Amino acid sequence: MSSDLVISCDRVGKAFQLYMRRNDQLKQAIFGHWKQFYHQHWVLRDISFKVRQGERIGIIGRNGAGKTTLLQILCGITLPTHGSVQVNGRVAPILALGAGFDHELTGRENALIGGAILGMRRSTVEARLTAIAAFADIGDFFYQPVKLYSSGMTARLAFAVCAHADADILIVDEALSVGDEAFGAKCDAFIKDFAKHGTILVVSHALESLQALCDRVLWIEDGAVRGIGPAKEIIALYREAVEDKPASAFAEIL
Repeated sequence: MSSDLVISCDRVGKAFQLYMRRNDQLKQAIFGHWKQFYHQHWVLRDISFKVRQGERIGIIGRNGAGKTTLLQILCGITLPTHGSVQVNGRVAPILALGAGFDHELTGRENALIGGAILGMRRSTVEARLTAIAAFADIGDFFYQPVKLYSSGMTARLAFAVCAHADADILIVDEALSVGDEAFGAKCDAFIKDFAKHGTILVVSHALESLQALCDRVLWIEDGAVRGIGPAKEIIALYREAVEDKPASAFAEIL
């Protein structure tokens, strides 16, 4: 991988196994060598693109297009069915905020575990706990079990941990909308500041915000790349398609 190339996706595809009957998964485990008992549902098909250091890439597409699955592959949460992915740098994945938390543990304990998962030394996380708690701004709940949190409080804590991870690459899903207006403004400010020195991939339906933040936009349609190019151009084409206007001006930009 080139020294300034931080993400490379080459013909990435992802299929999930769908079992139509209750016992089909067990049959697959026992008899799968001879017969297939599931249907493949392809979420992504031959996704190829590259991201260079310092770029800000937006990812757009209708609901169910495969955007979140692509981010999960980039973060290493799930593996592609075929194709290859290379990521060069430490990733802070702000996806499905708080989904990986142990709800029986306190916010503080989850912050320690989350920091370790993101590659930080325990001593580093401990030194930043005060800053993490201040960013999350959930008061004494930081020392209470996460099972007592609202969804917004869980989102605050998860984002706060990622914001203090010294990441090279920030990967953001639209789960940020969980927070209140003040917290959303704090997240936006952090992302804009991070963009000055790091690489960002962000999935969002907020097209105006993406156009202001991003250098390029990747448009995914039915699990495939329909276009990638300058933010303003791709967003205009996407809007045209969504509004069912004639697409005579569309030319895939690769």
